[in-house]
Amino acid sequence: MRAESSEPKPLVSVITCVRNSEEWLEECLDSIAKQTYDGPIEVSIYNDGSSDRSEEIINEWHKKMKDGVRPNVTLVLSSNTDTQRPKGVGYGKNRAIEQSSGRFLCFFDSDDIMHEDRIQMQMEALKGTENVIVGTQVCRIPENSTPRYVNWANNLNPSELNLQIYTCFGPTVLMPTWFCDRATYDRVEGGFVEDTPTGVPEDLLFFHAHMRLGGTVARVDRVLLTYRYHEGNTTHSVTDETIWTVRLLELERNILPQWSSFIIWNAGKEGRRLYRSLQEKNRRKVTAFADVDPKKVNRVYTYEEFDGPKKPKVPIIHFSELRRGNHIVICVKLGLTKGQFEQNLQRLDLREGVDYFHFG
Repeated sequence: MRAESSEPKPLVSVITCVRNSEEWLEECLDSIAKQTYDGPIEVSIYNDGSSDRSEEIINEWHKKMKDGVRPNVTLVLSSNTDTQRPKGVGYGKNRAIEQSSGRFLCFFDSDDIMHEDRIQMQMEALKGTENVIVGTQVCRIPENSTPRYVNWANNLNPSELNLQIYTCFGPTVLMPTWFCDRATYDRVEGGFVEDTPTGVPEDLLFFHAHMRLGGTVARVDRVLLTYRYHEGNTTHSVTDETIWTVRLLELERNILPQWSSFIIWNAGKEGRRLYRSLQEKNRRKVTAFADVDPKKVNRVYTYEEFDGPKKPKVPIIHFSELRRGNHIVICVKLGLTKGQFEQNLQRLDLREGVDYFHFG
């Protein structure tokens, strides 16, 4: 009997940027060596001006792999030697990808831990798909760090993964869990934004570009990454105002041009902030605010910052008046009302992506 032939398993490139990560790096790299995926794995690292032992640890780990611990794991390393002038995360990711050779890209932060089935399960999830970023569920350390964020990210259903892309939380699949084929990355011209070393949400900008180009996202519904929270996380360098501006640009680019009018659900601080932030042509489309607070309902919001002879006045209605066929931007933050907002929304039987989008 002739033995069945099998194609060799494809090379997976793990894309990692490092800057002064000695505290976590050994655990991070060892988690790659423990992967159950038995095909070739390439670890492509860009060391962005580390002044600690990070590069020494990387080289020691590489030698250990070559000496027989995991010979199918190889390493590609390049470095910015200027410890005072980091190039930034977007620059580092692009360089790590450019020097890599894998058909598949597995993104991974140097302070996190991937669980042993991660690569294998995400490879399986990508089979038969095109232009998809696959994520995973995560757990946080320290335990209970950012619980509302983790609960949201871990429990979005497949439809919500592709619709709740304008919320304050950022990408619906968390960046350190991204897994895609190289063609998906190549579709986004220029890759990750490299404008400045800090303060740019390069993952969110790439995510929105991917979605605009017809890309989609999916998630393996298992915890396959331990996501570390600490004061040195690069996300802390990005301001709320920057994130707000990026989200608003996408909303005004993708959704509001399709609507002749819409309602803002939330007559409080966040809803008024959205109204004031809109381009004038979109502000004129706002026909009402909706709210649950009886002290606000049946009153009128006056746009106090309007510079003209007649200040715009927008009525405030009770949320229960909302109906299918309305267009609504919801500015209520998810997970903050002990489920009351979510229950109110469910009772209205509105269609996400048709009648409303979340912006809270």
